Amino acid sequence: MDTTQNGSVTTIRNIDSLCTVAEIEGCDFSRFSDRPRPLNMERQRSCDERSLSELSVGLSPHPSYRNTDLSFRFVDHFDGAFSPGRRSGFNTPRSQNGFEPHPMVAEAWEALRRSLVYFRGRPVGTIAALEESDEKLNYDQVFVRDFVPSALAFLMNGEPEIVKNFLLKTLRLQSWEKKIDRFQLGEGVMPASFKVLHDPVRNTETIMADFGESAIGRVAPVDSGFWWIILLRAYTKSTGDSSLAEMPECQKGMRLIMSLCLSEGFDTFPTLLCADGCSMIDRRMGVYGYPIEIQALFFMALRCALILLKQDAEGKEFVERIAKRLHALSFHMRSYFWLDLKQLNDIYRYKTEEYSHTAVNKFNIMPDSLPEWIFDFMPKHGGYFIGNVGPSNMDFRWFCLGNCIAILSSLATPEQSTAIMDLIESRWEELVGEMPLKVCYPAIESHEWRIVTGCDPKNTRWSYHNGGSWPVLLWLLTAACIKTGRPQIARRAIELAESRLLKDSWPEYYDGKLGRYIGKQARKSQTWSIAGYLVAKMMLEDPSHLGMVVGCGRAVRGIGVDRSGAGGSGGIGVGEVKWERGGYWLGKMGMNGWQGRGRKDGEGEK
Repeated sequence: MDTTQNGSVTTIRNIDSLCTVAEIEGCDFSRFSDRPRPLNMERQRSCDERSLSELSVGLSPHPSYRNTDLSFRFVDHFDGAFSPGRRSGFNTPRSQNGFEPHPMVAEAWEALRRSLVYFRGRPVGTIAALEESDEKLNYDQVFVRDFVPSALAFLMNGEPEIVKNFLLKTLRLQSWEKKIDRFQLGEGVMPASFKVLHDPVRNTETIMADFGESAIGRVAPVDSGFWWIILLRAYTKSTGDSSLAEMPECQKGMRLIMSLCLSEGFDTFPTLLCADGCSMIDRRMGVYGYPIEIQALFFMALRCALILLKQDAEGKEFVERIAKRLHALSFHMRSYFWLDLKQLNDIYRYKTEEYSHTAVNKFNIMPDSLPEWIFDFMPKHGGYFIGNVGPSNMDFRWFCLGNCIAILSSLATPEQSTAIMDLIESRWEELVGEMPLKVCYPAIESHEWRIVTGCDPKNTRWSYHNGGSWPVLLWLLTAACIKTGRPQIARRAIELAESRLLKDSWPEYYDGKLGRYIGKQARKSQTWSIAGYLVAKMMLEDPSHLGMVVGCGRAVRGIGVDRSGAGGSGGIGVGEVKWERGGYWLGKMGMNGWQGRGRKDGEGEK
């Protein structure tokens, strides 16, 4: 099954009824003009302050959003929510409706544009940090994961060319021969970063890429390929232009990445086995095995690839393999990585040494291994995906990126998404504190720190990746808040960041249990801190921007679409809300198209 988008035209090709891919998320809603029947919508318990439109009325240059009721429970279908090329107004001193944006916005845009890297006259990315330092290390390079929030900011501002250049340049780097010592890496590995080298004598420019051979610990970036696919999907959805994704080179690049991930081996789980340091947490932090960040990104990239890959002779096999993997992966993650009060109590009472397919304690987890902090940390209402699950091993730490991506990709069910947001609200001081957001919680210290990190002086307790606070995570939290209908959580976090980020010169991270101190080795003018703030602000201004990073492709039978409206009595389940300019449609996507139940906006139902 394929969808091709050219401008505002969406074409849905015929589907083989035997295909495991059941439905398409994405539809031209202008075709559905039937009058709706009324539908009562349940507001989240934390949404009783104001609706999303009221929260952002002082930001939005689009008056049509002011009265829009956005108190819906879950949002999962945002395809078709964009006007390609439309600018947000943030690159001008004043928004179109006359409201002054926050003074930080103009400063942030100026700093983001200064970070642009050019290759032969064209912008191809943004450097990691603008700060002048004698020890640049690799902060003067363009990192794939770091560029994602910058790319989203440019897409939201109607500047897709930068993103297109980046996608094509990194795609060409994928084809390079990749060796570490005498070992050759997989053909599909994407670079962690690249640097443009200028030769003033010869007046030439060349690119040097790093696939892990120069990284600390010499670990290849597992997440780069996933972020590349996710960004390609965001570009396609934002511009309405599918020609880039349909290029033979892009199709081959996706297939190579999928080949690495879907290859058969000795593993008994659908999750990906990874080394320490293969993602944002790029140093030894005890995340080897099956880290939540990689599994959530893997799930999201699979969903994106499912819609981007053509069903030609080469792509059809991958589509089927992806669909099967998604089904297995979603079951595994939701069953074994999920922790709430009930599950915690079950683990506390586990029997061990069970030998049978009927075993309850399938991973032979020892109840005595439960850390003491988890009993006080777990709220009555709330839950999250834990950091890692493997044989006799559960890492109970909270990891922000993995849980936010789980919400955005619909790896988390509606109930689980609600529980994650409940946890953030209940444990605000621990997970947000004075500067959002903790990359993980809690910090490891003392003897455990020495064993797990190898006495890493950069990852001391409550610093860097060991419980440090990272402003870049703002955009992920904001996106998750909007999707779950709880934007006031994001607004509160953004206001905290605005109180210090500019004054502190956009640090990379903050230290301390509450995130009170600028990180001891944090670079200033960190580009993804700047871009993360901009993306968060623009999402609150125009929630339809969320469509770039949610609803990542076709729904697969058994996952992604909730037929029962499982948000609770009167709630809206995943797959039953779709945003459109000036309002949102109620209903769900079926084999025969959108089964609309009505449309609501500021003027009532139509």
